[in-house]
Amino acid sequence: MEAVLSKTEQLTAQEQYDQYMITGMVPGFEPVVVDRAEGTTMYDQDGTAYLDCFSGISVTNAGHNHPRIIQAAREQMEKLVHCCTYVYYNPVAAQLAQKLAEIAPGQLQKTFFGNSGAEAVEGAMRIAKQHTGKNELVALTQSFHGRTVGTLSITGNMGRKKGGGPYLSGVTFAPAPHAYRCPFGTTNAEDCATACAEAFEDAIRYNTSGNVAAFIAEPIMGEGGIIVPPENYFKYVKEICDRYGILFIADEVQSGFGRAGKMFAIEHYGVDPDIMCTAKGIADGFPLSAFTVRSDIADAFKPGDHLSTFGGNPVSCAASLVNIDVMHDEDLCGNAERQGEYLMQRFSTFAEAHSIIGDVRGKGLMIGVELVSDENKTPAVAQAKEVRRLCREAGVLIGVGGTLANVLRIQPPLCLNAEEAERIADVMERAIESIS
Repeated sequence: MEAVLSKTEQLTAQEQYDQYMITGMVPGFEPVVVDRAEGTTMYDQDGTAYLDCFSGISVTNAGHNHPRIIQAAREQMEKLVHCCTYVYYNPVAAQLAQKLAEIAPGQLQKTFFGNSGAEAVEGAMRIAKQHTGKNELVALTQSFHGRTVGTLSITGNMGRKKGGGPYLSGVTFAPAPHAYRCPFGTTNAEDCATACAEAFEDAIRYNTSGNVAAFIAEPIMGEGGIIVPPENYFKYVKEICDRYGILFIADEVQSGFGRAGKMFAIEHYGVDPDIMCTAKGIADGFPLSAFTVRSDIADAFKPGDHLSTFGGNPVSCAASLVNIDVMHDEDLCGNAERQGEYLMQRFSTFAEAHSIIGDVRGKGLMIGVELVSDENKTPAVAQAKEVRRLCREAGVLIGVGGTLANVLRIQPPLCLNAEEAERIADVMERAIESIS
């Protein structure tokens, strides 16, 4: 045993990943060995500093290791780490549930806590079925809701779903309201919204048995490529949902907690969801998720219907409570809106000079820059990876994703300042110029 340990200690982190971890990493995994982080900056083991524009996939919204949030977690750890929130009363979880009711849109009031976004979505699906007594769901193409069997069943992305079936029955897909690549061939955002809403109703009328419990959608589709639905899309589909007695589940796992310039992205659309799923930015890196519902929907769960051993962990809940206070005290939603507007303007200016940029879209600090190689919008996949590499070598970490793997993803911590935003734009401009 001592010989094995001695040998293991000599391995690098990359070698340990290769030999001992199941990762499912995509080709081109970032060769950065993270040692520590603070604010908007991550540091490699060799001391190299990187401006983080991906936030651990939109998680550290208040910034890495925010001192107030770390202090709250530390104080809670010294008192209690775990008790199981669904066996004993956990005061910190109760306080957070009240806080979420105070900041949530509409009449959302009662919360169930879990650990991950997928767990929140699974719970939302279940409570929607129990409340309505119906068993079908409608989701969007190009969507992403998690990697469990249930959440992949409502994910409209073949790349994420391959090899994991068979999936749940009773799921119907409607076309994503993607104005740049509208499935109905229009280039007008409002026309696309109308056509996609009509297709949504057609999907209910012709592809289901009329037993639909809920429609689930991301207010901004993150993994799909930062797809921002046209302004009136959700108003149209909510009217249809209400007409058919269908609940609207807003998946705010990635777009929530200030990411899109408001506390929750659905607030941009003037529509109140019946159920809302949150995770990622909820606790600035501490594992926690939630789904929040109207009181009458919450009543659908009877004792024993649903439970999560680690859901509502006291340490994560303590971090989340202070995280929300930090967002308010430091105006992180407003800052995300201001810095996002600057970056969008800079990227749009790039697009005028470089035809490789097909589209610039986003809200707040949830921004996508789609690269195309010709006037037919052929995805520029290799070029997107090259831009990411060039940015990394210049000390800026960005993401690459989207259904077609050609979208540069800019999702930095919301404490990003004006100087850092300018640096992001300058580095990306040089990278795009070099591959144009």
